[in-house]
Amino acid sequence: MSDARAPATPDAPRPDDPQTVVLSVQHPAHVHFFKHAYRELDARGHDVHVFVRDKSVVCDLLDAADVPHSVLLDADGGSVYANQLRYEWRLLRATRGLDPDVFAGVGGVSTSHVASVLGARSVAFTDTEHATLSNALAFPFADTVCTPACFRGDAGDSHRRYDGYHELAYLHPDRFDPDPAVLDEVGVDADEQFVVLRSVAWSAAHDAGNAGFLDVRDAVERLEATGATVLVTAEADLPDAVADRRVSVPPERMHDLLAFADCFVGEGATMAAESAVLGTPAVYVNTLETGLTDELAERYGLLFRCHGSDRQVRALARATAVLDGAMDRDWDARRADLLAERTDTTGVVVDQILGGDG
Repeated sequence: MSDARAPATPDAPRPDDPQTVVLSVQHPAHVHFFKHAYRELDARGHDVHVFVRDKSVVCDLLDAADVPHSVLLDADGGSVYANQLRYEWRLLRATRGLDPDVFAGVGGVSTSHVASVLGARSVAFTDTEHATLSNALAFPFADTVCTPACFRGDAGDSHRRYDGYHELAYLHPDRFDPDPAVLDEVGVDADEQFVVLRSVAWSAAHDAGNAGFLDVRDAVERLEATGATVLVTAEADLPDAVADRRVSVPPERMHDLLAFADCFVGEGATMAAESAVLGTPAVYVNTLETGLTDELAERYGLLFRCHGSDRQVRALARATAVLDGAMDRDWDARRADLLAERTDTTGVVVDQILGGDG
């Protein structure tokens, strides 16, 4: 195992040589992670091909980011395992004539398998320790497994660690400048205190056995009792009593909304981490613990973990303390500390794809 500054393997192409790059995108978060790397690789003259499983708002986000892509599999709701095999077979057929140099993906199951068949390099990016099945299927086949330094676990000699987070590939200030116009779009005044509350669907394989809010309606009503406006983003249906709090915002605008929120309260680790790196205090309500959420809580104090059976009570108490000013913290200063120590992850992504020493 080494850090992301380890030299390229002797048989890898030089980073300046034009390469044919295949990126696989199967989740909305993958779009954000790769979109700036795609632009940089393309601007440097590399031949970049993006292949997609059209899940949720993946294609909408790619269109909004102006990233050309080819859909290999629609979100048809079939068996996870059958869809995985179908996607890999179609990725193999779509790329075998391209003579690809390198495949890259988040998780890396499909890309590492197809790259092995075609004799190409593969880079698997992940920050998800608890995706144990995915990791077991990808890591043995990947030439490089690239993770944040806070990742719990060891992928062996192929493991590269870097001082950053997936979220800083697209929310680092060099990559993202929040647009206050989003407040008008959701009907919130510039001086109005508001909370973004996130409820997830619990349908991912790595969600099994975990839980978040005990009562979403109670959470919304208690947060509103502080005087704050509550904007809900949810993957599943909401209770009728709070369904009208669901926020309608284009998916590519969600990060603008998080940047201006006074607090985030939610079940999703990714959105909690996004809020934290934007300097918005994040209350993470989930029985699942990760290296990422632990570091954001313990090192930077930008995230609060609520894991146990009393997680909702503790989460609402913490959010209330943030909103009423009882928690005297300089969130901007904490974010500045984070940014001083953590890198723009897109640079790492590009360097690792090209086989460089970034």
